[in-house]
Amino acid sequence: MRLGVDLGGTKIEIIALNEQGGVEHQQRVATPKGDYAATVEAIADLVEEAEAILGQHGTVGVGIPGAVSHKTGRVKNANSTWLIGEDLQGDLQRRLQREVRLANDANCFALSEATDGAAQGAQVAFGVIIGTGCGGGIVVNGRILNGVNAIGGEWGHNPLPWALPHDACLPCYCGLNGCNETFLSGSGLQAHFVARGGRAMQAQQIVALARQGDEKASQLMRDYYRWLAQGLASVINLIDPDVIVLGGGMSNIAEIYEEVPKLWQQWVFSDRVDTQLVAPKYGDASGVRGAAWLW
Repeated sequence: MRLGVDLGGTKIEIIALNEQGGVEHQQRVATPKGDYAATVEAIADLVEEAEAILGQHGTVGVGIPGAVSHKTGRVKNANSTWLIGEDLQGDLQRRLQREVRLANDANCFALSEATDGAAQGAQVAFGVIIGTGCGGGIVVNGRILNGVNAIGGEWGHNPLPWALPHDACLPCYCGLNGCNETFLSGSGLQAHFVARGGRAMQAQQIVALARQGDEKASQLMRDYYRWLAQGLASVINLIDPDVIVLGGGMSNIAEIYEEVPKLWQQWVFSDRVDTQLVAPKYGDASGVRGAAWLW
């Protein structure tokens, strides 16, 4: 039995998969925001409760909103800031008395979809999470490409390529300006709408306005599809993936899968683009499934 845990900013989810990938158990609890010790305990409690219900022990993989530093073994780059600098892997292993594997949540998403999801069978798969933030993960021949700095696939903090003069480079929380995340995340779309004189609203409301013919929203969405095409074209030029799978709230915008592939050819250094752009098979469950597949 494989146990996967998705440690999110608002919820912690556990899933138990059998050898065929079937779900034997699934549960969510609220994340104890700002409380590291309580977060460790919540994960451990979920594991122990799942094992008690199922009557067997399992391997444990955890997807986190950050990465484990190869230098220190501690969490870095986490937007759940109370995890930064903590020995989460060591603390969980001591609490659960077994080996625990950790990986970035975008890597878990990519691994899930490459294992038995929308990118199953792909030699190279790139998984993108475009939600509140903008993350990425690379899977080659069924294995996560983590990298020597533990930042493989960190596409969100590269600058938007081939930006036009009117593409406003907004500040990113990483300290730089004009990162892909500031253009392609849901929060980035909202910020650009406000910067263009629109009122503050959720990304899905902006999409709905565009579908109703609102010119300000429609122009922003046209720009958004171009931005995503430009960002993904740079990935295709670099790793030439068979499949790109989109996840996160923005991946639910149906127009993306038609509009972006029509645009990206002009920036891809090839006479044709055979890379497929697809929606995830498992949706919001991909991250937690990928954590389980770390073993």
